Amino acid sequence: MFVFSNLLIAVATVFHYVLYVFMIITIARAVLSWVSPDPYNPIVRFIHNVTEPVFYQIRKRLPMMFGGMDFSPIVVILIIIFLQKFLVASLVGLADSIR
Repeated sequence: MFVFSNLLIAVATVFHYVLYVFMIITIARAVLSWVSPDPYNPIVRFIHNVTEPVFYQIRKRLPMMFGGMDFSPIVVILIIIFLQKFLVASLVGLADSIR
């Protein structure tokens, strides 16, 4: 059973890092919205292409535009924090209980 336990820990670790990187990209997208970046810059296009599908789903379900401010990055960051605290911690706890 220790192999399955190690597998769960590895999955939880990878999931944690993926969520962390996506949080950094989300923060970068929010900061880019405050300035006027070159829309043809490859980094700006990458950040936009990675985050826009998630932001679009949030905007579609929760239309939260107040005074021209978009609150979808805040919702995405809160969802990421929830997933890190609940899902990743649950996977690690399950792996520890199996050992």
